[in-house]
Order: sequence, then C-alpha cells, then structure tokens
Amino acid sequence: MDKQSSVRQLAWKCLLRWSQGGIFAETLVARAASEQKLGPSDRALLQAIVYDTLRHLSWLDHIRKTLRPGKLEEKMRWLVLMGLCQLFVLRQAEHAAVSETVRLAPQRVRGVVNGILRNAVRQRETFVAETQKLPLSVRYSTPSWLVKRWQREFGESETRAMLEWNSQTPPVYARVNPVNPPAEIPEEWEPMPQLPGWYRLHGPLPLAALKAGQLYITDPSTRYCVQLLAPQPGERVLDACAAPGGKSAAMLAATGGNLHLLATDVEEFRLLPLRENLLRAGGKDVQVARHDWTQPCPAEWAGQFDALLLDVPCSNSGVLQRRVDARWRLSEDELQRLSQLQLLILEQACVALRPGGRLVYSTCSIDRQEDRSVVEYFLATHKDYCLVEDYLALPHREQADGAYAALLRREK
Repeated sequence: MDKQSSVRQLAWKCLLRWSQGGIFAETLVARAASEQKLGPSDRALLQAIVYDTLRHLSWLDHIRKTLRPGKLEEKMRWLVLMGLCQLFVLRQAEHAAVSETVRLAPQRVRGVVNGILRNAVRQRETFVAETQKLPLSVRYSTPSWLVKRWQREFGESETRAMLEWNSQTPPVYARVNPVNPPAEIPEEWEPMPQLPGWYRLHGPLPLAALKAGQLYITDPSTRYCVQLLAPQPGERVLDACAAPGGKSAAMLAATGGNLHLLATDVEEFRLLPLRENLLRAGGKDVQVARHDWTQPCPAEWAGQFDALLLDVPCSNSGVLQRRVDARWRLSEDELQRLSQLQLLILEQACVALRPGGRLVYSTCSIDRQEDRSVVEYFLATHKDYCLVEDYLALPHREQADGAYAALLRREK
C-alpha cells in the first residue's frame, strides 16, 4: 500500500472511531498523525478528509443514499462517504479518489464501493446542481432542529449566511505579541487591515515564532471579551477558565505584561503548559492554579480581584466552522445542561471579585440560552451587579468565529 492509500486508511479509521462517540475528531487526527509520524502534506490530507467528511456529512450521505438506496454496512458506509468527500468536496483527481478508496474495501464488497463511486463521478454535476433545492439541514449538514432554532432567533437570511460560512474551511489567524514581536514579518503572513497586529497565516505554521512567544494562534473573536474587560496595568486579574491561555496572553499584551494575573483551570495537566505560554507572552507576575469553578471560591481569593474573565465551557455553536463535529454532539437537552453549568460557574466565580470590580462573562456560543439568558438570570438574583454592555459576534458577519461577551460591574 502506497503512502496516499495509507493516509486514506488512517482517515477511515478515524471516522470509524469517531462514529462510536466519545472522542473529538481533532483529537483523533492529532493522535493518528503523531503515531504514524506523518509529514505536513500527509497530515493535511488526513485532516482534510476527516474534517470535510464530517463538515458535509448530511449532504454526502444524501448522495450515498441516492446512489445506493437501503442500508449499507456501517464500515462500508463511512468508506463510501470518505470517497464522496474526496470527489465532491476536496475535488481530488477522479482516478485517485476512486481507485485508492476502493483498494481499502474488503474484496467481498469492493464491487459495491466501486460502483457507487463510479456512478457518483458520472452524476457529479447533477448532484451539485440540485443542492439549491435541498433542505438547508441537508445542504449545509446541520441538524434540522438547530437550523430551525437559528431561523427563529436570527431570521432566514442570517441563518443561510451563517450555514454557508460554517460549511467552509476556516482560516488560520494569529496575533503578534507586542511585548515580544518578531524582528520581521514574513510575506506569507497576510495582514488584517482592520486589526493591527493580526494576521491570516498561509502554509505551514511558523513554529519558531510560536515557540518564542512572538506569535499566538487565536481567532479574532477572542478580542471582544478582553476589550470589554479592558485590563489596566497593575491590576489583579483572574482568568478563571484559562487554558491554553490565549485570552490571558491577550490581556498581558494589552498591559505590557504588567498584570498580577492568576490563571486557573480544572485540569491539572494543563497548568504547566499554561504557565509556560503566559511567561512566553511576557507575563511578569503570573500564577497558575487548579480549581473547579463548579465548587465554591477558595476563601483566600474571595474579593481579591479587580477584574475577572470567565470564558465558560459551552456548546461551541459559534465555532462550527472550526470544530467540525460539534454540530453532531449538540442537542436541546445539552444546551439546557450547559446553561445550568454556566450559571453555576458564574455564581461561584463572582465571589472572587472585589466591590467595584469588573467581570466579563464569555462564550464561543451564539445561542441566547447560553449567553444573554444566563446573564439576565444572574442579574435577577445578584442585585449588586449591573450589565454595562454585551456583544454577540455572528461568524458570517465577523468573517471569523462567533462569540458572546458581557461586561458586568459589581457595585461598590
């Protein structure tokens, strides 16, 4: 088996394992690439096949069922979907996409897989042309309940634009560290005119600049919560859900590293890399600690901080373009569970804020149940807090990830 076939076989294994539940696609791809010591081009192919099969899953399955009505053995279904992804989404050469995929099939079903993919090649333009007539949930591979929810919340045109955005491969964005900038900006870093210091990256990641703390891979949407919090030099700031440290690094950049920063996370194994990231980002007084914010605030932290950033766990509904499998993990019950968890974390963490201090509640969700509704419920039960302002960033409008941030102030 040649190298390309080997990568396709890895992609098939990743998809099969993903279908069993419990592991994110991102983790599966990273693990497979590491174990097989894949080079950049092979890793990119592996990621493209796995991510785009999941990103376009409903549409690809519609094509598969049209070509082969009835049930198909689950392993073979995923192999066919992977082949269709190469033909319809990645637009790979037909002979490679078909023959290399068919070679992976057991002999007993090789003819079936070959027949489906060959028919797909012959009818490709027909399938592409009919996409405009398909239901939005099929055309954009998004659960129908979520499409309907967005239509109620944002309207038809906004929903269509958002679905279209989510179906595209996300760019890679980065922010230069002003405390420790690179000596020169390479040509392959595309500046973002409206955002000084931000770049869209092309090609391999600039590992040397990342390791040196000169550059941080992050999405422009992460700036909203930091801008609302507006940390000032010399303040005591708590980043309560900090790992891997992107927002803490942005706060350090905004203050020249002159913050008394405590960054906490629920997972012990994240703390060492979190501290290293923040020191590279220019932190002068940085502490990291493990804490589960579903539990009460430690007594020694109560009322000690001028500003608190609370970027809570969420559904990721604003970043479906980037987190390709998040849409398939979502449910209305899960949104309810998450909103209750978010409120609990907010109620426990706010104890750390001093009177007169500022708190930013942040998510990468665009769902009101996780955003404004949590804030409104908190304010109704905590009369010593007021809402200063909030902002909802819809991904298709921002041309970046979606996010929500609300600035609250505790009365003196």
